[in-house]
Amino acid sequence: MSTANKTGLSFEFFPPQTAEGVEKLRAVRGKLAQLSPEFFSVTFGAGGSTRDRTREIVLQINEEGLEVAPHISCIASTHDNVRSMLNDYRDHGIHRLVALRGDLPSGMAQAGAFRYASELVAFVRQEFADAFHIEVAAYPEYHPQSRSAQDDLKNFKRKVEAGADSAITQYFFNPDAYYHFREECEAMGVDIPIVPGIMPIGRFHQLARFSDACGAEIPRWIRRKLEGYGDDTESIKAFGLDVVTRLCERLLRHGAPGLHFYTMNQAETVSTICKRLQL
Repeated sequence: MSTANKTGLSFEFFPPQTAEGVEKLRAVRGKLAQLSPEFFSVTFGAGGSTRDRTREIVLQINEEGLEVAPHISCIASTHDNVRSMLNDYRDHGIHRLVALRGDLPSGMAQAGAFRYASELVAFVRQEFADAFHIEVAAYPEYHPQSRSAQDDLKNFKRKVEAGADSAITQYFFNPDAYYHFREECEAMGVDIPIVPGIMPIGRFHQLARFSDACGAEIPRWIRRKLEGYGDDTESIKAFGLDVVTRLCERLLRHGAPGLHFYTMNQAETVSTICKRLQL
C-alpha cells in the first residue's frame, strides 16, 4: 500500500451486521483505497460484542493487500483471549493495533483483566515486544469520565510510557482544543504523533447524539446553523463539507501529522473533503 502522500490519511470502519453491509463496505473501502491511506481501522463493539465480525472485516482488508489496524479493548478481555487474538492477527501479517479501554455495556459492572488502556498497551508490549505498532486514543476536550483535565493528561502520558507509538484523537470541531492539547503533551515530554480524528457532518441529530455521548463539543454557531436547516439534508451536507474542510486545512497548516476520518462506513463525503484538500 502506498504511503507516498505527504499527509498521512487513515479511515475508520465499524463491522457491518449483515452480508449486504459487508459488500457495501467492500465497495466503500475500494473507493477510499484510491486515496492511498496509511491504514484502515476497524472498531470493536462495547464489551467485545463485535469480536468475530471485527476479525472478519480485518482479515478481508488484509487479504486485499491493504494495511489494517484492528481495535482491541480492555472491556471483557482476559490475558488469554487478548494473547490468542493477537497471535492470530500476527500470524496473518497484521502489525498495527488501536488499543482502547472501551465502553462498558449496560449491566456490566467490571471491565475485565485490564482496567485501563495503559495496562492493555503494557501487556501487548510485554507479550509481543515490537511486533505491533500501537495506536491509542487522545481527548483534546478531555475524556467525559475523567475527574479533571489534569488527570486525563496524566492518563494519556501513562499510555505513552506503556509503549504507545502514536495516538488518534476523539473528533472535535474546535482546532484550538487540539493545539492546546498538543502543547500540554509537549510540556509533559510526550512527543508521539497525535493525529486529529475527523468526523464528517451528515445527519445533525446523529452527530448531536454521538457528541453528547463522547463529550465532543459542537460549537454553538455550528449547532445553531445545523438546527436551522431542519430536514434540509442537502444544506446540512454542503455546510458540513465547508466546516470540516476548513477545519482540516487549519489543522494541516498548523502541523497536524495526518488526518483520521471516522467514515461511518461511507465514502462520498470523506472523498470530497480529501479532494478539496488536494490529498
